[in-house]
Amino acid sequence: MSNGKTSMPAAADPSSLGSQRRPHSGDEVSKDTRRRVITASFIGNFVEWFDYAVYGYLAGIISSVFFPEADRQTALLATFGVFAISFFVRPLGGFIWGHIGDRLGRKQALSLSIVIMSVATFCIALIPGYNTIGVWAPVLLLLVRVVQGFSAAGEYAGASAFLVEYAPANKRGLYAAVVPASTAAGLLLGSLLAALLSTVLTAEQLNEWGWRLPFLLAAPMGLIGRYIRTKLEDTPAFLALADKEPVKAPALAMFKTYRKQLIIATGAVLLNAVGFYVILSYMPTYLSEELNFGAAESFLATTIALASYIGFIFLTGIASDKFGRKRMLITASVLFVVLTVPAFILLDTGNFLVIVLVQILLGAMLTLNDGTLPSFLAELFPTKVRYSGFAVSFNLSNALFGGTAPFVATLLIGLSHNKLAPGWYLVAASIVSLIAVLFAVETSKKPLQDD
Repeated sequence: MSNGKTSMPAAADPSSLGSQRRPHSGDEVSKDTRRRVITASFIGNFVEWFDYAVYGYLAGIISSVFFPEADRQTALLATFGVFAISFFVRPLGGFIWGHIGDRLGRKQALSLSIVIMSVATFCIALIPGYNTIGVWAPVLLLLVRVVQGFSAAGEYAGASAFLVEYAPANKRGLYAAVVPASTAAGLLLGSLLAALLSTVLTAEQLNEWGWRLPFLLAAPMGLIGRYIRTKLEDTPAFLALADKEPVKAPALAMFKTYRKQLIIATGAVLLNAVGFYVILSYMPTYLSEELNFGAAESFLATTIALASYIGFIFLTGIASDKFGRKRMLITASVLFVVLTVPAFILLDTGNFLVIVLVQILLGAMLTLNDGTLPSFLAELFPTKVRYSGFAVSFNLSNALFGGTAPFVATLLIGLSHNKLAPGWYLVAASIVSLIAVLFAVETSKKPLQDD
């Protein structure tokens, strides 16, 4: 490293490969390696969004634990405010994790991020409530959420890049769909646990200690994910850069050379950012707090919708490989513009079957975007800045509009006294995403960019 010569990226050291020939593309990787790659990518996102799900689904209880002196809506706003503030550090995390991922390797970044993320999530379960330590309770909650947000900034982007670079050329959409499927699986488990706890525990037990139980699961799940990731080689696309001079500042190179792609990517993510957190995270709170639907029924409806969402995600991944990323993303935006508000009107019927069907519809529409977006974003940028381009665009849009979505939805309802406000917010996000995607080029049928 100190001999004055350009050094090879750490993760690209071929010594660990022995005498085996290094694969140059995902098409040359064995099926066993691909299975381990899929598992490793799945677990990290699963843990991350399991935490977000539990926090969102138990927001009403968490608000009473950390903000007991405020009125109901103010406490909810404060709880979602903490949720949103933790997202503001994600663009910074995107820069740092992108730099690590593009300079040292996708494996290095993902192995480190999952440890930090799991520890931070576990710590939420250990924070005393407001009645025990006063104002320090929400302060500690905020600090832990910020650490969690920072570590999560590299997870979605890194896992997507990892899968796309390992995938066969004609199945990048399907492989990348594992990432949103894992996030939905995390939300699904969070929903199931929240529903179970709400059913078997009394309100007093849930407020005193029951809400902490799901967060304790993060530590063992994170350790399993870390172990699997350390056993993998880095991606063929990244290893192929070993003989080339590495980019010293990937983020700077991205802003200098790939500004158009960055703007398109940030805009395209907007529907994902708002839609994901409104439909799959905030919805149980919306149904129970705003529409006075039963808490157990709200969790159950969301659980059913999440299960269907996971199936639709993989169908979307396959369809994006066949019909193209751009066509799928445009279709998603148009459907949301046309159908979102009518769907929210139907949610207010109070009929359980109608609510479940509406949530399934909204989830299916969202998969057209979510199932396509990981491969689309990864293909927009060349290998040398792929992690940075994905991480910065994805986290910037999520910081400004995703993490704030539950807060904004609650605030809009309070200001407008209109329960349809979250639906109109989704329509606005869809229009922005539609405009951004219209300026994009189709990437699904092209080889990954190396330079």
